[in-house]
Order: sequence, then C-alpha cells, then structure tokens
Amino acid sequence: MNVLLWIVAGVLAVVFTGAGIMKATQPREKLAQMGLAWTEAFSPLTVKLIGTVNFMGGIGLILPAVFDIAPILVPLAASGIAVLMVLAAIVHARRKENQVIIGNVIIMLLALFVAWGRFGPYAF
Repeated sequence: MNVLLWIVAGVLAVVFTGAGIMKATQPREKLAQMGLAWTEAFSPLTVKLIGTVNFMGGIGLILPAVFDIAPILVPLAASGIAVLMVLAAIVHARRKENQVIIGNVIIMLLALFVAWGRFGPYAF
C-alpha cells in the first residue's frame, strides 16, 4: 500500500506542478486558447495565484517526505488538493462544463486516498 501511495502522490505531484507552472507563467488569454476557458472568468492575478497554489500542492506531496522535513505536510497538501478540486468542480458546474467535473472528482478521490493513507495507517 505504501508503494501505491507513493505512485499516486507522484502522479498527482507531476500533474499539479506542471499545471501550476503553466498557469503561473502563461498569459490568461493563451491559457484560454489552450482549452482552459474558465480562466476568462478570473483576473490574471487570480489565475497566477491558482497556478502557484497548484505548484505548491504538487511540491508538498513529495518533497517533505523525500527530505524527511515536516512530513505532515504531505497529507495536508493532499487535503488541500482535494479542496481545490471541489472548488474547481463548483466553478465548472457554474460554467456548465460538466464533463470536466469528472476529472475533478477523480483527482479529488486520488488526493483523498493519499491524505487518508498518510494521515492514517501509512503515515511517515
């Protein structure tokens, strides 16, 4: 189970650090052209903030455990990602982007799995 938790956390970390870098560094207009239509509903600063939160969440899933510095941050990061996905699903529901919500729910469940494992029986 520990290996599965590492794999899931690693996949989430890659997804969130990559998405975070993209959202934090690309102009909002370019992100909208790339298929992230929701960015049109937010200010450029808010999109960059969301990107930064994504990046920090991805980093928080791996680095604290790898370096054994405050490993409690791993399940906290996973919990934060789950909350972020709930908020993302709300935004997509309001915009009638219902197919995207499925991805939000899957990512939320994966993040909750990591949070459960790292808070509970497979804590560091």
